[in-house]
Amino acid sequence: MPDRAEPENPQGSLDGQKASGDRALTPDAFISYASHDTAVATALVDALERAGVTCWIAPRDVRAGALYADAIVRAISSARAFVLVLSESSIDSSHVGKEIERASSKKRPIIALRIDAAPLTPALEYFLSESQWVESHAGNMPETYAKLIDAIRGLAPAAAGAVASARPAVSAGATLQSPSKSRLTQILTTAGIVLIVGYLVIDKVWLSRRHEPQQSSVAVTPPAAPAAPAAPAATPILEKSIAVLPFTDMTEKKDQEYFSDGLSEDLIDLLTKVPGLHVPARASSFSFKGQHATIPEIARALAVTYVLEGSVRKAGNLVRVRTELIRADNGYNVWSETYDRDLKDIFKVQDDIAGRVVAALKVALPGEAKPVNADRHTDNTEAYNQYLLGQHFERQFDEAGFRHAVDAFRKAIALDPHYAAAYAGLSFAEIGLADKIGDPTGVTRSLAAAEQAIALAPGDTAGYGARGWLRTSSLWDWDGAAQDFAKVASIDADAYLGVRCALDVAQGHLTEAIALQKREVQRDPLVALQWSGLAGISIDAGDLEEARSAVQRALEIEPDFSIAKMDLAELELIEGHPDQALVEAQGIKDPVWKLLTVAIVEHSLHHASESQQALDALIRDRQRDAAYQIAEVYAWRGDTDQAFAWLDRAYRQRDGGMIYLKTDYFIKSVRSDPRYAALLRRMKLPE
Repeated sequence: MPDRAEPENPQGSLDGQKASGDRALTPDAFISYASHDTAVATALVDALERAGVTCWIAPRDVRAGALYADAIVRAISSARAFVLVLSESSIDSSHVGKEIERASSKKRPIIALRIDAAPLTPALEYFLSESQWVESHAGNMPETYAKLIDAIRGLAPAAAGAVASARPAVSAGATLQSPSKSRLTQILTTAGIVLIVGYLVIDKVWLSRRHEPQQSSVAVTPPAAPAAPAAPAATPILEKSIAVLPFTDMTEKKDQEYFSDGLSEDLIDLLTKVPGLHVPARASSFSFKGQHATIPEIARALAVTYVLEGSVRKAGNLVRVRTELIRADNGYNVWSETYDRDLKDIFKVQDDIAGRVVAALKVALPGEAKPVNADRHTDNTEAYNQYLLGQHFERQFDEAGFRHAVDAFRKAIALDPHYAAAYAGLSFAEIGLADKIGDPTGVTRSLAAAEQAIALAPGDTAGYGARGWLRTSSLWDWDGAAQDFAKVASIDADAYLGVRCALDVAQGHLTEAIALQKREVQRDPLVALQWSGLAGISIDAGDLEEARSAVQRALEIEPDFSIAKMDLAELELIEGHPDQALVEAQGIKDPVWKLLTVAIVEHSLHHASESQQALDALIRDRQRDAAYQIAEVYAWRGDTDQAFAWLDRAYRQRDGGMIYLKTDYFIKSVRSDPRYAALLRRMKLPE
């Protein structure tokens, strides 16, 4: 069937057409249709716009002088919904097929207006499997238009700094149908290894008393309140700044998301190493995954000028990577490229993409160096696959996840004994598992893996970061940790900020710790975890105003975040509002943190029975890995002997909370006891 024709001179003027591209920077609907259905599409646009639904349709809205294809790509990227006039003609149209694939890769809600009964091709069944359908009814098009308008209006609004997370909804009167095949459930999205370290730090260090028993996911919900700033107000949008969005898994079974996520994370790592280029950390960029946010909205939230996005289709040892660099303020496609390669060339693809970004943004690389540490890589594609699986499992942050991660990293090492990145991943997984199950032998295995990573890749930060974290959290080797973090900073000034912050907290250097955590917040502005980390340190530093501001920001991003709710309860308690503190404590969802906070707050309210009940439950359920938290409750209650009994137990168990001894607000009552100074000496901490 004929497709709608592109102008013979796509860069010239469009005589007789209305160039209205400026009218709707973020139109409600992009209209996709075949030329044979022009009359239907035109009538549809007229009905939608009379109802107040802004539309983008070619060729009407292609600006004079614009590249035709680029205009369509930008419009799909910026539109809130993709409306397809589905017919035999559009099914046969290669241009419509490309538009549908583009909308799917951008995770745009697709609403199909079906005007005939032509069967779908297998490819369209795949792409339209989650779309909503409206059937046209001959002779009653106003009813059809009304259903379509309801479907579009049912989309959750996407405002600057906010992201719509709901699936498109329709009114009760609308009849929507779905194709017969449905997509497989996508793999759970969580944060990368750097954020895993962040959770270990918060779990064991600044928020050690806030121990989370099973943090299975660290994905965040972007801010929902339009009035809240999407990024720190003091953060300017730099010209040389870019966010790397999670690449879309386009494989048929949707079972390679760990691979597409890993590819995106590697690109973030590469670009972060480029001097003069601001790159938000993985967790903030990945917080938009599965959301219907437009490119301008994401860029404003992350305070960047450019956005890099793409898709990955993997089949056996072959991989197709499509990528595109977009300037967010005008939607301009700076460049796009498709790579069809063997998996063994995936690192070359990453280097090429990073190099294209560097060239486009005119950022200078130091000397002849590439933005990559080649000695971390492997030529064994299956080893790389196991490494990415290890990262995926590690992000689950529970005992099962750490066990699977250890197994995957060991498989990667067996396939390539010189794979430095896999040794670094194994080190973090081993210490994470040791913390979850109370196994001190895991510390030895973690140290051996970290040192092997350093030996294989002495110019990379990962091994030093892993060993520095281990020396801080479990070995209490402060000088050794400082040397590791100094090496990290000499390679990459912004690497492992949260872990380096932990060392400052342990030694009582709260001013330095706050400075590092503020840098981490700038890199990860949409992660509640980072704001709660800033709040926790600020509370212990006595800066309650800074702490409250950080807590509020965390709760704007993730309203049910347990750590932030506990921070807020602590603030209310410190400021003399125990009744309000109890309200906040009762709202904590995590059972361990709730028991800890309730036990402390109920004591402050002179509710001895309720406080004891919560403490008894904490001791019964978590004494193996929460000895330090139990000590906090006894210290707050003034039971010094019991507090030191549990602190001694925490010391023997190598509880990570012990490095919070010098700053923890909850144990301040025991610091005048001679046993406290003796404990600091045992840990080789300054008195």
